[in-house]
Amino acid sequence: MSNSSSIRHFLLLALADTRQLQLLHFCLLLGISLAALLGNGLIISAVACGHHLHTPMFFFLLNLALSDLGSICTTVPKAMHSSLWDTRDISYSACAAQLFLFVFFISAGFFLLTIMCYDRYMSICKPLHYGTLLGSRACAHMAAAAWASDFLNALLHTANTFSLPLCHGNVLGQFFCEVPQILKLSCSHSTFRKIWISLVAVYLGFGCFVFMVFSYVQILRAVLRIPSEQGRHKAFSTCFPHLAMVSLFLSTAFFTYLKPSSISSLSLDLSVSVMYSVVPPALNPLIYSLRNQVLKAAVWRVMTGKFRKH
Repeated sequence: MSNSSSIRHFLLLALADTRQLQLLHFCLLLGISLAALLGNGLIISAVACGHHLHTPMFFFLLNLALSDLGSICTTVPKAMHSSLWDTRDISYSACAAQLFLFVFFISAGFFLLTIMCYDRYMSICKPLHYGTLLGSRACAHMAAAAWASDFLNALLHTANTFSLPLCHGNVLGQFFCEVPQILKLSCSHSTFRKIWISLVAVYLGFGCFVFMVFSYVQILRAVLRIPSEQGRHKAFSTCFPHLAMVSLFLSTAFFTYLKPSSISSLSLDLSVSVMYSVVPPALNPLIYSLRNQVLKAAVWRVMTGKFRKH
């Protein structure tokens, strides 16, 4: 038995036991990270350089791309290093920093998805008030509020998680430092605080979830009232990518925090964590660009260097 005062490092989960599989995991993680960096980088460049994309929807998409880049750069490089050099160690301070940054960027992405849901709601349900309520100043204020709230949320979770006494060793059942895995190492007399930390995360997530459900119910009702089939298709095409990524993120994140310990296993925890920490940052650029012809054209101009002609 050990306590937090004597722990100087943690041992992360080894993704594979054999050298061949470790190198395979390294190559897979490298491919995923490069895809995420390229896709999100192209979206950021396209929105920043394309003046016709300076609208609320693309402004929030740019912020989402920034949060995706941050989240994947927080977890994947360490996992790649561990696979390539066959090491599992991460220092106590590095683990705390990784957990803070991961919670910060992941919650930023979630809050931004919530704001993007509000943007779709205003665009479809209240188009006459869209320009007034979602002007450039209002968008900047909402984005700033999201990032500031994420910072406080990450600081709260990190401080509370690492202030718990740790009595169950230093071996984490995950390839990065994650709140539920740190909580598993804490002492039994800290049960109330462990529940409180989980409830704060679930409360924030559930509040955003209820808002999204309400918004999409109103959006669906408004879309079904559109007389033309082309108009309904256009409205659905702008909402489908957002709804798909929200569903993937919420289902896996809620499962991570709320699943009973009786069904917990290393392989299950690893699979679920990959689905909400690695997959969305890599898939977001692909999903949003494929369903949006304007963004696709702007990304193509970035790739071909033709922005100077527009």
